[in-house]
Amino acid sequence: MSSKMVSPRSILKYFLAVSQEEGVGANVRRSIGTMKVRNFTPFLMLDHFYVKPPAGFPDHPHHGQETITYVLDGKIAHEDFTGSQGILNPGDLQFMTAGKGIVHSEIPVENANRDPVVGMQLWVDLPKELKNCEPRYRDLRKSEIPIVKPNDKVTVKVISGESYGVKSVQELAYTPVDYYDFEVAPGGTFEQKISPEFNVFLYLMKGGLDINNTNIPEYNAVFFKRDGDSIVGKVPENQDGNSRFILVGGQVLDQQIVQHGPFVETSREKIYDVFMNYQSGTNGFERAKGWYSKIGGGIKEKDLQNGQIPRDEL
Repeated sequence: MSSKMVSPRSILKYFLAVSQEEGVGANVRRSIGTMKVRNFTPFLMLDHFYVKPPAGFPDHPHHGQETITYVLDGKIAHEDFTGSQGILNPGDLQFMTAGKGIVHSEIPVENANRDPVVGMQLWVDLPKELKNCEPRYRDLRKSEIPIVKPNDKVTVKVISGESYGVKSVQELAYTPVDYYDFEVAPGGTFEQKISPEFNVFLYLMKGGLDINNTNIPEYNAVFFKRDGDSIVGKVPENQDGNSRFILVGGQVLDQQIVQHGPFVETSREKIYDVFMNYQSGTNGFERAKGWYSKIGGGIKEKDLQNGQIPRDEL
């Protein structure tokens, strides 16, 4: 036992992420990026998505942010105007830095049963000095994610950061982000230490939680004040089945957030410039001229070669 006193953070607010349509036939539960929480620096949007082929997120641009996509069930194909492409399998993540500009497509891989693809997508603001960096990707495969089991009731996938003494793969994103996937059995308690410079939230994918004597139901997002050094909670003993949630922290950025769709800047003037760049195919969007993805119309699992998109499809 540590001699240091634990100081749990208190709840700022929590609410149900209501299901809504997004993209082409996709369904999402959005928490960050709504009227209830417009943004929570450095976080801009969080979607718990449910996409059934042939629905998806066809060709669209980004600027000034990073996206973190976590696939829970199914497979997602991605392709962009830099020539990057690949498949995310269940348990995989992709950290994409849009920087000065990127146009890409994210499409579920259709299997024989047309099962839905389920996952989480988080948008993260970039520090103002990195808004115009070159786009890049960091894929994190399921096999690379360490798992820690501090007791027989708690299991943590350490996607980014450190939990119960176990560290993740490092340098996955420019903006410092901690990301954990917790599964806790009924009667189990958890504690996650947090940097004082980080804003922290959690999202319940399954089951409920008791946090600071407050019952949090399934599909709720919880946002915490910066008044402690840890997040502490438990799963009710009488609950039927385990609870599963992501707990995410990020470096607070002292900068203005001016967002218009997938473009994020620090002033209205800069947002206007980004729109002009996109429309004219300049300053990061040169490769957008005439580009379209080959997977935008859909892709089937039976057409994959060694689990990847065939080169003649691109």
